[in-house]
Amino acid sequence: MSCHFFLLLLLSVGVFGVEVQRPRGVPLSKRQFYEEGKPFTCLDGSRTIPFDRVNDDYCDCTDGSDEPGTAACPNGSFHCTNAGFRPLFIPSSRINDGICDCCDTTDEYNSGAACQNTCKELGREEKAKLHHLAEIAKEGFLLKQQLIREAKRGLEDKKAKIAELQVGKKDLEDKLEAKRTVKETAEQPEKEAKERHLKAWEAQKEVMRKEKDKVRMAEVFLELDGDADGFVTVADLQSHLELDPDSDGSFTELEAQTILGGVDRVDPVAFETIWSSIKDKYVSDTKEVVPEEVAQEETTEPVSDSDSEQYPEDDIPEDEDEEEEEDEEDDDPDMADYKPPPTVHTQDKKDEDEGTMPPYDEETQLLIDTAQKARSEFDEAERALREVDDQINNLEKEVTFDFGPEAEFGYLYSQCYELTTSEYIYRLCPFDRVSQKPKYGGSETNLGSWGKWAGPETDVYSVMKYEHGTGCWQGPNRSTTVKLTCGKETVVTATSEPSRCEYLMEFTTPAVCQEPPSPDSLSDVHEEL
Repeated sequence: MSCHFFLLLLLSVGVFGVEVQRPRGVPLSKRQFYEEGKPFTCLDGSRTIPFDRVNDDYCDCTDGSDEPGTAACPNGSFHCTNAGFRPLFIPSSRINDGICDCCDTTDEYNSGAACQNTCKELGREEKAKLHHLAEIAKEGFLLKQQLIREAKRGLEDKKAKIAELQVGKKDLEDKLEAKRTVKETAEQPEKEAKERHLKAWEAQKEVMRKEKDKVRMAEVFLELDGDADGFVTVADLQSHLELDPDSDGSFTELEAQTILGGVDRVDPVAFETIWSSIKDKYVSDTKEVVPEEVAQEETTEPVSDSDSEQYPEDDIPEDEDEEEEEDEEDDDPDMADYKPPPTVHTQDKKDEDEGTMPPYDEETQLLIDTAQKARSEFDEAERALREVDDQINNLEKEVTFDFGPEAEFGYLYSQCYELTTSEYIYRLCPFDRVSQKPKYGGSETNLGSWGKWAGPETDVYSVMKYEHGTGCWQGPNRSTTVKLTCGKETVVTATSEPSRCEYLMEFTTPAVCQEPPSPDSLSDVHEEL
C-alpha cells in the first residue's frame, strides 16, 4: 500500500460535508440514476419502472438495482454511508437482519436492533493508524532517497574501479606474456638435458640387459650341455619340450636340427646365433628361488607329533576332510572358485631389476631448478590475472544488474535477512536465494534461486520471484514469491506456504516507498456521504 493511498484515506476520514439526498442504500457515485419523480431504468438496462417502485420491497430488476435499500433482491447490495469512517457495501440479505453491519446503523432501520453509531470512533482509530503508516511511508521515502544517492555514488565508484582494474589487467597480461617467454626459454634446455640424461640411462640399461642376457646364455648352454663335452646337441634340445616350434607334443630331431641351424650340434660360439630364437621359451632345469615373502605365505604350520599320532596320514577320516572343505567354502563364498594368479613379470618388476635412474648431474639439475622457478613465477602471474578478471566480472555484473529504476535496491546485494519461526529459520539473500533450515538442527533446503522481478506492470519492482529450488517429494521444485512493502527497516516480516512447495515471504524495505503527494493534490478529495 503506497503512502499516496495512506494520505488519501487519512484525509477522507477527516473530511465532513453536506449529505446529498438520495434513496436509501445508493452510493453517491450512482445518485444520478435515481432522480425522484422520473421513471427508473434498471442499471443493467433490462426494464424501466415508475420511480415509486424503487425500494418498495419488491424486486423488479434482474440486477436488483431497484431495491438498493431493502432485502427484496437476492443479488442486491446496500451502501453504508458510514459518515466519519469508510463507506461499505454489504449484501442486501443483511438489511434488517438484527445484526449491525454498518457503523452508522443505516442497515438496521426497521429491525428494532439496538445499534449505536460508532463511525466517528472508528474513524479516529483509523485516522491514527493511517497517520502512523503515513509517517512510516514519509520516513521510508527519505531513506529511499538516501539509498538512491548512495547507489549513484557506488555505481560511479564501481565504474572507476573497473577502469582501474582494466589498466592493471593490461599490465598483468604483459607481465604474464613476459613470464611465459622466460618459462618457455628455460624449459627448452631443461627438456633437452632431461632427454640426454634419459637417453644415457636407457643406453646404460641396454648394456646391463645385454650383460645379463650373455650371462644367462652361458648358464643355459651349460644346462643343455648335460655331458659337458662343450656342445649342445639335437638330443639336448629335445630334452626341453617347451622348445618344440609347433608345440604339438612331438619334438622331432628334424625340428631340433632346424633350430641348431641344420647341424647336429653347436659349440658356445655357434650357440649365440640360435640363442635369440629359444631364450623366451626356454625353462631352466634349475629350481627357481622362491622369494622369502611368498615362501612364508605358502609354508604351512607343521603338524605336531600329537596330531600325527591321533590321525596318522593314512587314517584321516575322509568325511571330516570333506566337511572342513565345505566349511571353508561356506565361510567365504567368493573364495570357492579362487585360483591364485599366475606369476607375471611386470614392468615395475623389470625396472626394479634394472635399478633406478641415477640422479641428474649438477648442470642438468641447475637447468631444472631454473625452469621450475620460471614455471612458478608464470603460475603466480596467471593466478593474479585470473583474480583481477574475477573482480572485473563481479563488478560488471553489479553495474549492469537491474536494481530498480534508480538502483535503489542495490544495497540488498550480497546481504541476507532471517526470520525465525517456531520450527524453521528462513533466510532471504536478495538476488541470490531463499532457504529454510530446521530450528533445532538439520540440513538446509533451497526454496528457490533468484529469478526475476515479478510485480504487476504498474509496479514490477514490488515482487521478487525465486525459482528452481529443491524438488519436493513427488512434486515440483520449490519456489518463493517475495512481496515487498514500504518500511523504515529492512526485514523479513512473515512467511507462509499457501500452496504445496510454493512459499510466500513479506519483506519490508524503504526502497519501495513512494513519494508522498503534495497537500494541493488532495484538495479535491471529499468524503462520500
